[in-house]
Amino acid sequence: MWTNSSDASEFVSSGNGAFGPSEEPALVCAEAAFDQAFHYWRGASGRRYLHSVYSLVGCPALPQANFILVRRRDDGSREALAFGNTKDDAMSLNLARLRHEGAKSGANEVHIHLLADTDRARTYVEADLTAAHLHRPAESEAA
Repeated sequence: MWTNSSDASEFVSSGNGAFGPSEEPALVCAEAAFDQAFHYWRGASGRRYLHSVYSLVGCPALPQANFILVRRRDDGSREALAFGNTKDDAMSLNLARLRHEGAKSGANEVHIHLLADTDRARTYVEADLTAAHLHRPAESEAA
């Protein structure tokens, strides 16, 4: 992916961003209709990424964007199940693949990050969030 830290610097804000929770609601509006409609997820870099929150069934067709498949429990806690980014120009195809993967993984929410506007930026966001939230020791041992 990145050959050195300067490659990623254009996507990472400077400073001590590593403080704070790894995921948190984004309170952007006091209206009841917007209750937890947005959520922040923090990457390994310390950067926070704002996501729109949808139910798996209520998610709209998507342009190329980052996503997190999430299982939200009855107590309100959330577990990130998978991180990725949509690849197709056809928005309905992106949605169909996302719903299929979500159903297979047991997700009941989809969190969408639309602010990474290039393939390179979306790849970086996916890697940053994956590194922070998914530990895969079997893959690293096989390498």
